[in-house]
Amino acid sequence: MCGIVGIHGEDNVVFDIYEALLMLQHRGQDAAGIVTYDGHFHLKKDNGLVSDVITPDSFNHLTGAIGIGHVRYRTAGNMDPTAAQPFIINSPYGIALIHNGNLTNYNELKHIITEEDNRYLNSSSDSEMLLNVLGHELQTDAERQLAPDVFFGVMKNVYKRLTGSYSVIGLIAGQGMFAFRDPHGIRPLIYGKRQTATGGVEYMIASESVALTSNGFEVVEDIQPGEVIYIDENKKVHKQICAEKIEHRACIFEYVYLARPDSLMDNVSVYKSRLRMGEQLAKKIKDSGIEIDVVIPVPDTARTAAVTLAYALGVKYREGLIKNRYIGRTFIMPVQAERQKSIRRKLNPIPLELKGKKVLIVDDSIVRGNTSRKIVELVREQGAEKVYFASCAPPLKFPCMYGVDMPTKSEFVANNLSVAEIAKSIKADAVFYQDLDDLIESVKPPKSINRKFCTACFDGNYPTPEITEAYLENMAIEKGDKDLKMQLL
Repeated sequence: MCGIVGIHGEDNVVFDIYEALLMLQHRGQDAAGIVTYDGHFHLKKDNGLVSDVITPDSFNHLTGAIGIGHVRYRTAGNMDPTAAQPFIINSPYGIALIHNGNLTNYNELKHIITEEDNRYLNSSSDSEMLLNVLGHELQTDAERQLAPDVFFGVMKNVYKRLTGSYSVIGLIAGQGMFAFRDPHGIRPLIYGKRQTATGGVEYMIASESVALTSNGFEVVEDIQPGEVIYIDENKKVHKQICAEKIEHRACIFEYVYLARPDSLMDNVSVYKSRLRMGEQLAKKIKDSGIEIDVVIPVPDTARTAAVTLAYALGVKYREGLIKNRYIGRTFIMPVQAERQKSIRRKLNPIPLELKGKKVLIVDDSIVRGNTSRKIVELVREQGAEKVYFASCAPPLKFPCMYGVDMPTKSEFVANNLSVAEIAKSIKADAVFYQDLDDLIESVKPPKSINRKFCTACFDGNYPTPEITEAYLENMAIEKGDKDLKMQLL
């Protein structure tokens, strides 16, 4: 889960890219970077937040009317700054690239790229790998002026070599900007346009629509699964489906947690999806017959669902937990110890809303259970009579192989425990989970009866065939799952 943005404009685009990255900061806090082009590539990237990496001095040398930017959420590789994006290769033409997702055939590609294609990799990033795959294929058909049909032909070969999830934006020196999305459209990608004062037009491509609209760009449409967009140096837009097999399976967890509520993704409002999640979840809680005095959301992601849930139950909605906005998102912190330490710094209770009351806490999901337990303990310390816990998502049981840091089964509290046992584990009086069918109904576009999603983290149904039990076991060992290592010995 990274955030990516590209702009093909008329004047220096670095300011708009910077603003767009601030809008996408929730998608990654590990590193940030921008590259612009004005006849030469100008690059600035490092570990840290956007405002720490792209300083005022950076604007002086990041010149050019075309550029791309990235915020990194680490799911593979290490915290070495060389893994920060964008990546650049010099030949052919000069290509800069950013990527959101995760290539599932990394090891196979690494062997081919280094041993057969004779290309050099400077990091362990699958994004640099993807860039070199594109560079190798483009090298074969390189011509002085890259025609759209030639580029689309190259991309057909690129698609044949990649598996996993990938939404990509890139620049080709002297040619233009391109973007493409994997055949399942697992990670989001959308583009828009903006009229300039001189009567021209500028284009922006980004992970979420909020990056466009906050900069005054009008949303045109989502890039479709398997689709390639090539915007040439004259800003003429060319589009073509280049993947052979298409089946739209967008990540449903984007709507639960990852995306901002003010974004549209694949023509679905994240905000309205979360409203419906609350309505669906209320039905289950109402059927349980428990008494609730107040509904308290875990800020910020669960707020939207908690409002409709409280309304449907006919009970008060209150802000009983106040968030420190200067603490990052604990879910995407790379080390478990950091997550646990951050809870107390991140959330502070309002005793007035909790003491002596039967409290229903609403969160977007329960992953490892550690955060949920800390929150329940925090509420109990304020004198709550009862503490119930509701998850807008179904039980998470399977690792994500497509760009979210949930690498091994053993990390999930729901992996081997019943719902009653989970309640005991997190010290709640009861736990309520969303049903998967109800979640799908909440997110499904109203005019798309047969729309499918990637729900692998809930049901183990991975959209790409290479994700087998053996693959998951190997990944678990690479990620350091000691319990699985002992089982396999």
